[in-house]
Amino acid sequence: MRRVKRVKAGGINPLWHMYRTISRFKVAKNFIVIEVGRYCPSTKWKHRLYTNLLGMKLEDNVSLAFKAMPDLMYPERIHIGKNSIIGYNTVILTHEYLVDEYRVGDVRIGHDTMVGANVTILPGVVIGAHAVIGAGSVVSKDVPDHSICYGNPLIVRSRNNE
Repeated sequence: MRRVKRVKAGGINPLWHMYRTISRFKVAKNFIVIEVGRYCPSTKWKHRLYTNLLGMKLEDNVSLAFKAMPDLMYPERIHIGKNSIIGYNTVILTHEYLVDEYRVGDVRIGHDTMVGANVTILPGVVIGAHAVIGAGSVVSKDVPDHSICYGNPLIVRSRNNE
């Protein structure tokens, strides 16, 4: 089960009243920084932008590819271990709005992990070290260390026999 904090909404969907749960100024600032970062040609500059202005926890040599999309509302809940790669157009979510509640949870990605292109990582997920996530996957559950995963629903296999 994903590690998320659930907050019930009273009658109206929580996205309709999202600025009751988060500052519109924080969202505006995050939007500008993330959009600049998504198109930034240097992974080093992107690393600095995201750690210094958004509070993301990115260890040494973390690379986010062109158009990778960290969560717009709570990017500070993203933790990525050293020497990891986040692929093209990947989305890392730390929040989700549902009809009757909203959820917030940290996303942790281990060191030396590769996340392929067009992957969606849902809130509250932990991806272990030395894992490989195949392109187009939806990561809706935890991924153990030394695993290879792909698809939707997510199929998890051990890499120990490679």
